[in-house]
Amino acid sequence: MEQKKKRIFSIGFLLIVALLAGGWFIKDDVFKWYHYRQLQKAAKVHSTNRMSNPANLKAVDSGVTMLHSGDLVMRTGADIISYMLSQMNQVNKTYSHSGLVIVEHGYPFVYHCIGGEDNPDEKLRRDSACFFLSPAGNMGFGIARFDADSTHLNKLIQVVRKIYKKGPKFDLDFNLQTNDKLYCAEFVYKAVDEAMEDSTYIIPTTKNGFTFVGVDNLYCNSHTHLVCQIEYK
Repeated sequence: MEQKKKRIFSIGFLLIVALLAGGWFIKDDVFKWYHYRQLQKAAKVHSTNRMSNPANLKAVDSGVTMLHSGDLVMRTGADIISYMLSQMNQVNKTYSHSGLVIVEHGYPFVYHCIGGEDNPDEKLRRDSACFFLSPAGNMGFGIARFDADSTHLNKLIQVVRKIYKKGPKFDLDFNLQTNDKLYCAEFVYKAVDEAMEDSTYIIPTTKNGFTFVGVDNLYCNSHTHLVCQIEYK
């Protein structure tokens, strides 16, 4: 029951955030919302199809081999909360979630902040890249790389591990002013900001008096380039 209440609150709060960020829930977007809800009814079927498609599994394997420590990974969630999170993006609404990669003992792991049913304790997670990129609950993924030298990338790894050790929970308030709780793009933004020692490396968005970091802020800039983009079939 408690998890259900949190999920209802999350959806409601995300709706407010989306409104502040872009005012997307207006005019013909009412239809888009209805259409998306209809798509949600078929989500489980689509998930099974994505998981059973060899091309998607091959794409995950290929993506995993491309990952380096310090890489930014993004994915497009197939649920309604992911859709609302993607609406915070002002330039490119493709991705709804993000994390940072650290290669440990020869395998890439993704550190990321996530809430909801997939993460009951709401603490910053460390998942295998294969799990993070899985087509089960996602419609695609992207990999981006920062134009940083080895010194700054090594510092980024240290910062990520430091934050992970503190165990911050997911920030349902989407408040950039607090550090004890973080949402996904905020975690990446603050880790990169500290590691690169450059407050202009990633620039937040301010709209309707609300300052936030969307996933697109993380890679739609002069310091980051896309390595690959995959849309699952």
